[in-house]
Amino acid sequence: MAEFQAGLPPTGDQKLHGPAAASAQTNPLEHRELQIRKPDDWHLHLRDGHLMEAVLPATARVFARALVMPNLDPPVITGRQAATYRQRIVSALPRHFMFTPLMTLYLTEDTDPFDVRKAIEHGIVTAVKLYPADSTTNSQRGVRNFDTIRGVVDVLSEFGVPLCIHGEVADFAIDVFDREAVFIERVLEPIQRSAPELKIVLEHVTTKEGVDYVLANGASTAATITAHHLLINRNHILAGGLRPHYYCLPVAKRERHRIELIKAATSGGSSFFLGTDSAPHFDRKKEAICGCAGIFSAPNALSCVAQVFDDIGALKHLESFVSINGAKFYGLDANQDSIRLEWQEEPIELSQPISYGTDKVTVFNPGIDLHWKVCSAVEA
Repeated sequence: MAEFQAGLPPTGDQKLHGPAAASAQTNPLEHRELQIRKPDDWHLHLRDGHLMEAVLPATARVFARALVMPNLDPPVITGRQAATYRQRIVSALPRHFMFTPLMTLYLTEDTDPFDVRKAIEHGIVTAVKLYPADSTTNSQRGVRNFDTIRGVVDVLSEFGVPLCIHGEVADFAIDVFDREAVFIERVLEPIQRSAPELKIVLEHVTTKEGVDYVLANGASTAATITAHHLLINRNHILAGGLRPHYYCLPVAKRERHRIELIKAATSGGSSFFLGTDSAPHFDRKKEAICGCAGIFSAPNALSCVAQVFDDIGALKHLESFVSINGAKFYGLDANQDSIRLEWQEEPIELSQPISYGTDKVTVFNPGIDLHWKVCSAVEA
């Protein structure tokens, strides 16, 4: 038996000794099979070229749709670039996969509001992504002066298209573990006050402050939560040795923040939904002197989330979190097809690294036993 259940803090002399401490036993007599609407991933990095071709099937075999991030090198800034990138994704799909990439634009201080308008009117983009400059991977062309984006904000507000935000300041004077909370105070609150009709998604929320902000700001504000932030805290990255495959941005925070994320995700509340932030890097770039931030979770993200929900008795809310809330916020219908998960008495085998030539991409290891196996899609 693990030391404490996922989402519940240790008591007495109990200590956190790694990801496995978040696991809990599951009663095999309680449930054997689960059928839910096919899920969507509302925050996904596919990269481009050979790496995209290698990792795309991991998402397409499980998710019906995914909101694809635009921080390529060079980034996807214009509607034309988004349409071209979408075509590259569709062309790379194996024939038997039914998967729809939903495109985003990378917001810069020079983004043309008219181009954003046309991209929306032509159905090319589903959202616009705001990266504070130098806050994460390929964010060098992000925004420093937030007054420059007012024209784009007005267009998004007019059409009801969300602004997806990487919610961290990039100020070196601010501790990396405080950057989300500071961003909310310095940047997000002023943006929302100036444009109260704007739909906002606080991406990959990692803190109690982020959860509280979303809960306090009504139906026009939402947040994505990743599978890995439900399972790891900062000890998992740093205690007992540096683990580069747990390093991501925003970085995992204290255990108390992880507990708040689990409460939000499993609450059934419509303001929270799955965005895996699955972000592949070749291992040679992760295991480097200055390693890249990003966790590649696509192959096991749904099993991870199902296990977290199961461990605290919240499976009744799983479908809302992974299949319904996000679609509703983005003004889309929930998927009609379903997917089936089966509970296995023996832990399921974790996915092996994905290889391309001499390179490989390590898949997120949650450090707990996963018992929910994704078996098949079920047509409507």
